[in-house]
Amino acid sequence: MSSNTFTTKDGTQIFYKDWGKGQPVVFHHGWPLSADDWDAQMLFFLDKGYRVIAHDRRGHGRSSQTATGNDMDTYASDVAELAKHLDLKDAIHVGHSTGGGEVARYVAKHGGGGRVAKAALLGAVPPIMLKSDKNPGGLPIEVFDGFRAALVANRAQFFHDIPAGPFYGFNRPGAKVSEGVIDNWWRQGMMGGAKAHYDCIKAFSETDFTDDLKTIDVPVLVMHGDDDQIVPIADSALLSAKLLKKGELKVYKGLPHGMATTHADVINADLLAFFTA
Repeated sequence: MSSNTFTTKDGTQIFYKDWGKGQPVVFHHGWPLSADDWDAQMLFFLDKGYRVIAHDRRGHGRSSQTATGNDMDTYASDVAELAKHLDLKDAIHVGHSTGGGEVARYVAKHGGGGRVAKAALLGAVPPIMLKSDKNPGGLPIEVFDGFRAALVANRAQFFHDIPAGPFYGFNRPGAKVSEGVIDNWWRQGMMGGAKAHYDCIKAFSETDFTDDLKTIDVPVLVMHGDDDQIVPIADSALLSAKLLKKGELKVYKGLPHGMATTHADVINADLLAFFTA
């Protein structure tokens, strides 16, 4: 097992974990987290004989706290450099939330030549989150302006309120709240850079992945909780599944945005079934 860094062409240091041998599975985390958000999946699939890889997106976690390049094209380019650095072939890419957008852009733009076998999108942001004339079901810009204002005003408090509330559905009646999960989300978030996190709000909310989804020709599993309060299912997974050439939609009744943590046993089993199908 190893944890390491490599340097991109623009001088950014990207932290990554690379454990085991076998078919590679690459995990792409959500905003504003890190590779650590995939602990439950990394350990599970390592035990199943896969080579598991997860990186900290630039500006996040242990990677460089970049002032520039905090956009989806650069994120995807960084992944392409990581795949080349590790000589990944026939890989499965799994992305959550913002990481789902990163997967869509990477697979569409850089995934040819046998690099990618399959992909999975969990609670992912594509096709596009922002409300517009073309996307009337999206969230208004005021929502994302509110994110930016809260981050600037008190990032530490904001990064507590998100996991304590809507991210894991802990604000729902009868929810089984885990203080450890909340603290771990806060820990991951506060490791990253405020500028990168600020810029990434635009990247995850305003990037249009419609053409990316249409371009992808490998099998893609779209997984989404129907009680996702962060990325509402109606304007994300339900649309993405229709745009994909080989898309499969799996909807989880009552599950939250952070279902890979709160219901890891369910998500891991379904991912494994998809990987081996």
